[in-house]
Amino acid sequence: MDDWTYEPAPDLEQTVAERLRAFPRQPDMAVYALRGVFQTSLRAILRAYNGFDVRGAENLPMEESFVMVSNHSSHLDAICLLASLPLSRMHAAFPAAAADYFFASFPRTVFSAIAINGLPFDRTKGSGSLESCRELLAKPGRILILFPEGTRTLSGTPGRFRLGIARLVAGTKTPVVPCYLSGAYEAWPKGALLPRPRPLRLHIGQPRRFGDVTPGDRDAAVSICMQLRNDVLALSPERAPCYPASFPVQAPIEFHR
Repeated sequence: MDDWTYEPAPDLEQTVAERLRAFPRQPDMAVYALRGVFQTSLRAILRAYNGFDVRGAENLPMEESFVMVSNHSSHLDAICLLASLPLSRMHAAFPAAAADYFFASFPRTVFSAIAINGLPFDRTKGSGSLESCRELLAKPGRILILFPEGTRTLSGTPGRFRLGIARLVAGTKTPVVPCYLSGAYEAWPKGALLPRPRPLRLHIGQPRRFGDVTPGDRDAAVSICMQLRNDVLALSPERAPCYPASFPVQAPIEFHR
C-alpha cells in the first residue's frame, strides 16, 4: 500500500481576510456554499425587483475559457453579468475588482470574494494583475469579467476602452464576448445609496478573437479597443455613437470604484 502523506492547505495559517484577499484562492467548501446562497438570492432579487432579462446567452462560448466585456455604469454590472451565466459556473467566473476599494475593508472583502468571486486587481501594479488574468484564462472553463472603461460612467454614456483588455487578448485564441447592460445607470448610478426598481436587460453579442494581432503593437491594441467598444455599443438599444479609429485611448488599465 502506498504511503499516505498529509499536506495542509497552504493558506491554513492565514486569517480569514487574508485568505479572501489572496488570488488564486484555495478551494473552500464553506465559501462555495455561501456563494451558492448569495448567487441564487441575488438572481431572484434581480428578476423580482428589476425584471432582469438576458438576450443572446447562446453566444457565450461555454465550452472554453473566455472574457466578457461590458459598459460600466453601476455596481449592478458585475452582478448582472454573473447572473447571465449558469449557476454551475459561478465558481469559475471572476469579475476583476479594484483591490484598493472592493478589498479595502473586511465587509467589502467578504462580499467581493464570496458573493461575486472577485479577482483583486492592483491598480498600482497593472502588469502583475494582467498576468493573473492570463493565468486564469489559461485554465479550462474560466470566465473573466472586465469593464474596460475602468470606472463607472457619471453620465450614462460609455467612455473609452483602456488598453489593458487589448494587451490581455492580443495574439491569443481567447474569445472576447461583448455585452451591453441597459438600465443599470437608471437603477443604481454612481453616488446613489440604494438601487431603484428599474428594468435591467443584458444584451450578449457574438465573441471575437484576436489571435492574428501582434502582441505589443500599440496601434493594433488601439484598434482592438475600438472594435470591442463598437461591438458593445452596437448592442445598446439607445445605440450610443461609436468612436472613430482616431479616437485617443489611454494606455493604463484601471479598475476604479
